[in-house]
Amino acid sequence: MSLSSELRALVLRCIEAMVAAGTIPAGLDAAAVTVEPPRDAGHGDMATNAAMVLAKAAGLAPRVLAEALAGRIAADPRIAAAEVAGPGFINIRLVADVWRGVVREALAAGRGYGCSDLGGGRRVNVEFVSANPTGPMHVGHARGAVFGDALARLLAFAGWEVTREYYINDGGAQVDVLARSSYERYREAHGLSPEIAEGLYPGDYLIAVGEALKARFGASFLDQPEAVWLAPVREIATGMMMEQIRSDLAALGVTMDVFFSEKSLYGTGRIEDALARLQGLGLIYEGVLDPPKGKTPEDWEPREQTLFRATSHGDDVDRPVKKSDGSWTYFAPDIAYHFDKIERGFDLLIDVLGADHGGYVKRLKAVVAALSEGRVALDVKLVQLVKLTRGGQPVKMSKRAGTFVTLRDVVDEVGADVTRFVMLTRKNDVALDFDFDRVLEQSKDNPVFYVQYAHARVASLIRRAAEAGLAVNDAALAAADLSRLDHEAELALARRLAEWPRLVEIAARANEPHRVAFYLYDLASDFHALWTRGNETPALRFLQEGDPAGSLAKIALARAVAVVISAGLAILGVTPAEEMR
Repeated sequence: MSLSSELRALVLRCIEAMVAAGTIPAGLDAAAVTVEPPRDAGHGDMATNAAMVLAKAAGLAPRVLAEALAGRIAADPRIAAAEVAGPGFINIRLVADVWRGVVREALAAGRGYGCSDLGGGRRVNVEFVSANPTGPMHVGHARGAVFGDALARLLAFAGWEVTREYYINDGGAQVDVLARSSYERYREAHGLSPEIAEGLYPGDYLIAVGEALKARFGASFLDQPEAVWLAPVREIATGMMMEQIRSDLAALGVTMDVFFSEKSLYGTGRIEDALARLQGLGLIYEGVLDPPKGKTPEDWEPREQTLFRATSHGDDVDRPVKKSDGSWTYFAPDIAYHFDKIERGFDLLIDVLGADHGGYVKRLKAVVAALSEGRVALDVKLVQLVKLTRGGQPVKMSKRAGTFVTLRDVVDEVGADVTRFVMLTRKNDVALDFDFDRVLEQSKDNPVFYVQYAHARVASLIRRAAEAGLAVNDAALAAADLSRLDHEAELALARRLAEWPRLVEIAARANEPHRVAFYLYDLASDFHALWTRGNETPALRFLQEGDPAGSLAKIALARAVAVVISAGLAILGVTPAEEMR
């Protein structure tokens, strides 16, 4: 439980005591009562709006209620002062032992410090990447992969039961294009010139597919009509591309729990079952859509189609699920896929999509709300593009891919840890600049280095302390005399540590793992600042010559910082550094 939650519980107990004493009436709704750090740290450590929220129902002026409530709050031994401010806010200052207790708690819990039961064991499906199996993943897929994996790790840390899922788009026209492109590389493997027509995939990555097709089928497909070779070539090419995608994800440290094939939805009755569910809810009908807004295409004509009444669940227009010729629209398998997720018993669905899929958000939310009758929520997170630069210039396309920079190109150059951290230094729906020069430099301007350096500094401190004969395991440090942490700079660092559990819950509620990266940078900055102050003020040095007790207290603080950095980096999927090279 976060410190804010503990203090909110204290405030609620004080309110109950006032009810019992007859000071305020029973039955007050305290749901909107908050206890959180004030925007201005000069106002105190925490602030509560309790009096402001409850005053009207209690029949008291906010300041009158605040004065009475503040007196009860101040009686708690953890509270140094509870002061009424403004129209009725209560600013709370905590005694120093509260912050020392945070250090002890972090050491005792280890990486589990900050874990939450927010999810309550509920099941969440996080679907991410889901790149078409037509070639290697590009750098944009890398950002979606990192975001989705970090989000899954965050939710697991916050008490959710998480399933990571990849939807294989192997049922559409793009896999036929892959097969035709691979067939040209098959011809090339037999010494013929490949005819890479416009619309086919030109990348050299398909050369290996052509060789594999030659090894499997010999020359039997040469000069044969497409109807003969399309299906077997498509199956082998798609399988090889998925093997490569799995390998690329592994290089980035991403492992999926489920790979779901779109093709499995066709010809199996699963699309029909999902639409029957909507039909039973009165949400499928035959109708004619209005022409598209704006400039109407010249070839547009009103046609009767099978439509999903998406507007009944918040969409702007109803959506076609079957074309006038009887074939399924692209939306139909999406409906069936989300129905399958709902049927698997998930309590929350999260789809991580590229920014170009923004137009799909409302229809997906509408169909999930309809199919689950409001029981299951869907959160769609859009991931914006990544701009790669080197020396201030855009990075050119990959020779191997032919048209883009691949995920593996980036990971091979800078490593998975750097790639992952940098991809999380911006909110997912904001474009990201990835400067190869900057992400490898060792400076404060490089957040990856700055956070890793903080962890490595603590590891070095622990090694030096052990060499000096100090017992520096976590149990010994937790038992140290932490009253020796009495400088405001040390207590300020402990306050930052106390923010971690609350930060985890805030990030998990919003599905925003980038908040973890921001927090870790701030924590590392505070730690480095204290370390630097020790160069000028000997009393702040983590190793106190001739004072083992003082050293242990300060090392305990440093080690608590490392514990939280390690936990945060684990959420980001980044390995903590034990030393910097």
